[in-house]
Amino acid sequence: MASDSTQKIDMNSPEFLSELQKTKQFTDKVVQQFGFFYNPDSEVNESIQLGLTRHKMLHGKRYCPCFFVTHTKEDRLCPCKPALAHEIPHEGHCHCGIYCSKEFIEASVSSKA
Repeated sequence: MASDSTQKIDMNSPEFLSELQKTKQFTDKVVQQFGFFYNPDSEVNESIQLGLTRHKMLHGKRYCPCFFVTHTKEDRLCPCKPALAHEIPHEGHCHCGIYCSKEFIEASVSSKA
């Protein structure tokens, strides 16, 4: 895989679609393992899963798609430490918005009612 982040990836290719399925299984496992919930907005979840898949294909790991991959220790590997330590417990969701707390989901639902 190339490390050039400007590389074009065919999102309809069998390779990408196969990796996307693996990414969906990965995010399902994260949700289950940590007791998180997916964002109620499915477009957010799909967008982040596509970005995670792209990073996996370009960089070999599922780096947070909301940040540039710099190949330094600051790179955020999903689920990232800031999300686990601060964002989800204190803000109710990670920076990307795919992983949410139960309280965040309940507040989102009640604010729409």
